[in-house]
Amino acid sequence: MVIQGVIAVLVVGGLFFAFVSAVGLYRLPDLYTRAHAASKSDTLGSILSLSAVALAFGADVATIKVVMLVVFMLITSPTAAHAIARAAHEQGIEPWTRGDDR
Repeated sequence: MVIQGVIAVLVVGGLFFAFVSAVGLYRLPDLYTRAHAASKSDTLGSILSLSAVALAFGADVATIKVVMLVVFMLITSPTAAHAIARAAHEQGIEPWTRGDDR
């Protein structure tokens, strides 16, 4: 019964951070801030959701696979966001400033 409550809290937390990521992509003004919102909150949302899946599976081979997915997400998502932001900077895309029009 307690484990089901923990799973529910993890799923709700994952959904919350996925929603925050979507709102950040929609509302933020430029590529750099959008990449930041997507990489940070989406990674956390995915990790929380995958943690809920691992707890739901219990002690099983599938749990090991889910843990490997969590490690993969921790490594690749921030790295990809950094690579995209760096490529944009090298292409000369300027960050949004307060005086710029949207």
